Amino acid sequence: MKYIVLGLLAILLIYIISTINSFVYLKKRIDRSKSLIDVYLKKRFDLIPNLVETVKGYTKYEKKTLEEITKLRENFNELKDEESGNKLNEHYKKILAVVEAYPEIKASENFLNLQKNLEKVESEISASRRIYISDITNYNTKVETFPNNILASIFKHRTIELPLYESEEIKINFD
Repeated sequence: MKYIVLGLLAILLIYIISTINSFVYLKKRIDRSKSLIDVYLKKRFDLIPNLVETVKGYTKYEKKTLEEITKLRENFNELKDEESGNKLNEHYKKILAVVEAYPEIKASENFLNLQKNLEKVESEISASRRIYISDITNYNTKVETFPNNILASIFKHRTIELPLYESEEIKINFD
């Protein structure tokens, strides 16, 4: 009888340890996938100076927009805040509108290469956001299901709110 009780306690202890470790593992996955989004956003913003220079050669009167984009990019690199990123996205859309107004820009080889790179980065951002949301969903499911929810409550693991991205992806279509 004594061995049965010890065996059950050992199984319970192993279950508790593995469940707590899985909470930690899932939280680390969330952190990693969130940082991946940041990497791709930075990659997108690093392409902006090239875009600005390409467009600058064709448009003289859009200088103010181009200068604002450069300043906002510098602010984003320093502050890394969502507001700077959203403002930069808005100005980024403006520069894409400028490109639409100048067909000769779309024919530029530099611009075509830049366009391909931007499309690839947008795709990577989208994929990394899907992974991030999936990781949060997996973690929340683990926290909310029985009997894990008991251990989650004891060890103060709470569900994580799914992000609502206000800065939507920028669709690039120059056809």
